[in-house]
Amino acid sequence: MKHIALACTFAVLPLVAHAEEAHHEWDYGKEHGPQHWGDAKPEFSACKLGKNQSPIDIKNATPAKLEPIKFDYHATPLHIIDNGHTIQVNYGAGSSITVGAERYQLVQFHFHKPSEEKIDGKSFPMVAHLVHKNSAGELGVVAVLLKEGGQNTLVQALWNNLPKEKEKEQVADKVSINAARLLPKDHTYYTFTGSLTTPPCSEGVTWFVLAHPTDISKAQVGGFVYNGNARPVQPLNGRTIKVSN
Repeated sequence: MKHIALACTFAVLPLVAHAEEAHHEWDYGKEHGPQHWGDAKPEFSACKLGKNQSPIDIKNATPAKLEPIKFDYHATPLHIIDNGHTIQVNYGAGSSITVGAERYQLVQFHFHKPSEEKIDGKSFPMVAHLVHKNSAGELGVVAVLLKEGGQNTLVQALWNNLPKEKEKEQVADKVSINAARLLPKDHTYYTFTGSLTTPPCSEGVTWFVLAHPTDISKAQVGGFVYNGNARPVQPLNGRTIKVSN
């Protein structure tokens, strides 16, 4: 997983380290969409050649006695950016998850519509990806599936402060947010090894997909400006999916 340290900046700050230069090299359309990512530039070759790609359709998970995810999220000033592919929140230092002996710091979270992950073939209106990094530079991503229901106060705070310019971080005046408000009460999760779901599609990412979705309102789903920013599910290629019990 050493190679993921080289790519972690991609997912950690503007979703990619080279977001500005890559912005016009890939998107979710026909000409520069997911089927062409691997050919866009050599650095994106894993999008085409990788064997442990994400997202996946989660089926036939093996029940296992897994360590619980211990969430230690704290409020932070809202730093929000429209990076041309999604709405992303760059998170302040000091929030983390711990799984067994491994601790990951929360660096950013962003959204996809519809959900990239599927469970038994079912997709959800949206998903939030909370991107974490450990001391070795390895990534752990928590995926929170979002379904239509009651209004989510955190999501509303984000939508109320959407940036007016793309690719420029905006600091919302006197607004603080806590990522814990995205989490469902039940933290049962699926886990597997995968990749970034956007170029360069680097592998070696540990995924934690929460089995239970969080509610957001229909209006909040409609308020997300990037409809269709979801990579299709990728082949499992013999990977094992475990589910906590």
